[in-house]
Amino acid sequence: MNKIAALLFLVFTITQLNAQDFLKAQGKKIINVKGENILLRGIGLGGWMLQEGYMLGINKEGQQYRIQQRMEELIGKEKTQKFYKAWLANHCTKADIDSLKAWGFNSVRLPMHYNLYTLPVEEEKMPGRQTWINKGFEMTDELVKWCKANNMYLILDLHAAPGGQGNDNNISDRNPSKPSLWNSEANQQKTIALWKKLAERYKDETTVAAYDIINEPNWGFEDANDKNGLNEKKNEPLEKLMRAITTAIRSVDKNHLIIIEGNGWGNNYNGILDDGLWDDNMALSFHKYWNFNDQNSIANILKLRDQYNVPVWLGETGENSNLWFTQAIELLERNNIGWAWWPLKKLGHNNPLQIKASDDYRKIVDYWNDKTKKPLQVDYYKALMDFANNSHISKNIFHADVVDAMIRQPFNNETKPYTKHSIKKGVAIKAVDYDLGKNGFAYYDIDTANYRVSGKPGVGNKGNTYRNDGVDIFKEEGKEEYYVGSFEAGEWMQYTIDVKEAGTYNVQLLVSSLNAGGAISVSVNTREGDFLGMADIPSTGVENKWRPVL
Repeated sequence: MNKIAALLFLVFTITQLNAQDFLKAQGKKIINVKGENILLRGIGLGGWMLQEGYMLGINKEGQQYRIQQRMEELIGKEKTQKFYKAWLANHCTKADIDSLKAWGFNSVRLPMHYNLYTLPVEEEKMPGRQTWINKGFEMTDELVKWCKANNMYLILDLHAAPGGQGNDNNISDRNPSKPSLWNSEANQQKTIALWKKLAERYKDETTVAAYDIINEPNWGFEDANDKNGLNEKKNEPLEKLMRAITTAIRSVDKNHLIIIEGNGWGNNYNGILDDGLWDDNMALSFHKYWNFNDQNSIANILKLRDQYNVPVWLGETGENSNLWFTQAIELLERNNIGWAWWPLKKLGHNNPLQIKASDDYRKIVDYWNDKTKKPLQVDYYKALMDFANNSHISKNIFHADVVDAMIRQPFNNETKPYTKHSIKKGVAIKAVDYDLGKNGFAYYDIDTANYRVSGKPGVGNKGNTYRNDGVDIFKEEGKEEYYVGSFEAGEWMQYTIDVKEAGTYNVQLLVSSLNAGGAISVSVNTREGDFLGMADIPSTGVENKWRPVL
């Protein structure tokens, strides 16, 4: 079993869109001006305008305002402002959008934080006044240009509404000591005004596909104990606000598709549509995480699509294994549902791009998570600024296996080499560099994904590193080397190997096991093909002590 990290860039293509057309709802479809069905294949820029703690390794008080406060305690306000300036400048650039296009995506979802566009209500000098901030609008303008240059669509998503739209505080940067969106008329009026301002600015912009007006509302309107609104029956405040936002948008913009979301993180539409659709250019969004990828998992949203003759769009999904990604996209596209994955980048391996974290940054995060005392002999400012700069795509780790699972594998059972392997004297083929492809084709693993919402928790890659399949990959302590471990009976990996010259070659495997009793075999040409042999796996006494077999 062997080792080491590699960076691999692949280019995929899919059917092109013309993102110079307005999109509109026509029955159950989203169409362009030619009447052609448009299937959005996109990804969300989570973590850019709005940080969520888990994306940065922070699992305690992960709201952005708390991250900022704790940063100020370490390095002061001025240096914290420099961090956020660097973060916003690096996290998303034209190179990110160029890459998305090259990989095969046709759209981008922008999760917006209201505080880049307008002041919080508590900071307005006059009640009811809306003070506009140029930063957010300028960032959005630039993103529009990048998308336009790549013929891609952009969906604007209000991810953090004034006051915060739910009890899942992290996703909307909500401060529970202040009035929420639902407890404050001023916050609601600011939300309405912000959408009108955005619509005024982009009313003629065809690159903007749609307005996703409130991300993942999760609030108990009728029952405070139903904190996230999963069981709400009427959802009257949510419907009222979304209608008001729509009216404000339509007062200045008759062109753009308006996307609404239900309560309960986007999926509870109880009561909202009882009086029917309130606009003739609307779509319904839903979000999908950690459940089975079967027809039943989307039955509720399909029922709404049929009942109201309205398009549906999966505005957010992801945070799982490659197999889950592939099967979800197969399901969605079989049902003519476009999608936006979550997210493009963060810490961790289950997204196209991974932000690297230094040991000193991890010490700071451990301190914030109450795992350790305040670290000494750490240059806090350097560690944090390095992290901000590491968010730039040029310093990200690219996960080709994730992109392949989303763009190629839903439509193709063939396998492809993960990296080039050629047989020559002394060559070492790393176990972690097995072929790209589906479970059962490029590899076989028993625990392949997390289906905890459907009652079947799983892990996938138990080592949680390097690749995002079910194959369990671990990092050797203190080394930038990786190995495959935690084998279960019947699991296997396939490797495409280029043999330059005919000849007789010796194959040797490096193995490690605390206990004897296992066995490993090698076959050539097909999984059922030429059998080279089987070897017993000896006990090596300790983990990561490697012995050759075969």
